[in-house]
Amino acid sequence: MSRNAKINALLLLVVAALAVLPLALGLGDHKKEPFTGSDAEAETAITELRPDYEPWFSPLYEPPSGEIESALFALQAAVGAGVLAYYFGLRRGRRQGAERAQAEAEAAVEEGAAAHGHGATPPHDDPAAAPPREAPDGQDA
Repeated sequence: MSRNAKINALLLLVVAALAVLPLALGLGDHKKEPFTGSDAEAETAITELRPDYEPWFSPLYEPPSGEIESALFALQAAVGAGVLAYYFGLRRGRRQGAERAQAEAEAAVEEGAAAHGHGATPPHDDPAAAPPREAPDGQDA
């Protein structure tokens, strides 16, 4: 098993443990709603500490039910994951394309050198390898 495969397997095991352990250990059983979000937990803590507290602003859109709120949150997470996946895929594709172009260029140089019987340096009598010449009037030839 390669080093990367071991690391990936370990990370997968850690993620599975993070998902299963809270359920298996019964964390949150003493609460009315055991796995609410941090916003609800903060609101509960604030109202217990300062019952006269009033929020600075109200939400722009209040979903009619908790299910719709959860669905919108899941949609937001899916769109974010899609954007990240697109970005990383595009970045990887560009890197692979650059590596492929460099390998092709190196192969062409080696092939040209082998055809002329020289090392990696192209011959000077090859017009394509020669630097551009200037015409006497200052324009390119």
